[in-house]
Amino acid sequence: MADIQDEFNAKSDELGGKAKEVFGEATENDSLKNEGKADQTKGDIKDALNNAKDAVKEGADKLLGKFQDNK
Repeated sequence: MADIQDEFNAKSDELGGKAKEVFGEATENDSLKNEGKADQTKGDIKDALNNAKDAVKEGADKLLGKFQDNK
C-alpha cells in the first residue's frame, strides 16, 4: 500500500483542484477553473504513480518469496 502521506497528497490535489474548478466556474474565472483542472490531473497522476509503486513492490515481494521458498 502506498505511503499514507502520498495518498493524502494525491487526494488533496484532486479535491483542492475540484474546489478551484467549481469556484472558477461560479465566478467565471477561466484561469482559476483551468488551474483547478490542472491540480486534479496532478492528483490523478500522483494516484497512478502510487498504484504503480504498490504493484512493483507486490511483484518484488512475490519474487523474493519464491527465492526464499527455494532455499
